[in-house]
Amino acid sequence: MPQFDPSTYSTQLFWLALTFLVLYLVIWKVVLPRITEVRESRQRKIEDDLEKASELSEEAGVALAQLEETHAEAAGDAQTIHREAAGVIAEIRAARQAEVSERLAEETRAAEARIADEKNQAIATVPDVATDVIRAAVERLIGAEAAPEEIEAAIVSVGREPSG
Repeated sequence: MPQFDPSTYSTQLFWLALTFLVLYLVIWKVVLPRITEVRESRQRKIEDDLEKASELSEEAGVALAQLEETHAEAAGDAQTIHREAAGVIAEIRAARQAEVSERLAEETRAAEARIADEKNQAIATVPDVATDVIRAAVERLIGAEAAPEEIEAAIVSVGREPSG
């Protein structure tokens, strides 16, 4: 192996130093500036992105505030509309209840008038019916016909007047 031969140490050291120096210069003058430039451009891009993100965050905050304000206004409008609708519904309901109450009152008055008429008619027919019942009862019980004057006297004694 020639690397371990002591007679070639000096040339090996020379070429090692020369290669090291050339590589060092190439790295120092070419590679490092490019790496530095890439790092700086990345850093600038990151800073620009952070600045843009900050601006967008502020815009989003403003938009959110506007959205919340609009939402609050819409909620207020909805509540106003709801109150107005509830008021209109209450008025309509009250008007309809008044109409129904009035109609029911009229129907009740008419029904009471019909009942009173029927009652008066029934009361008017009671003496006639009572006369017929008494006549039929007397005939069945004693087998003879009762005189109309006696039947009227029996009805009057009970407290009712015969209808003529």
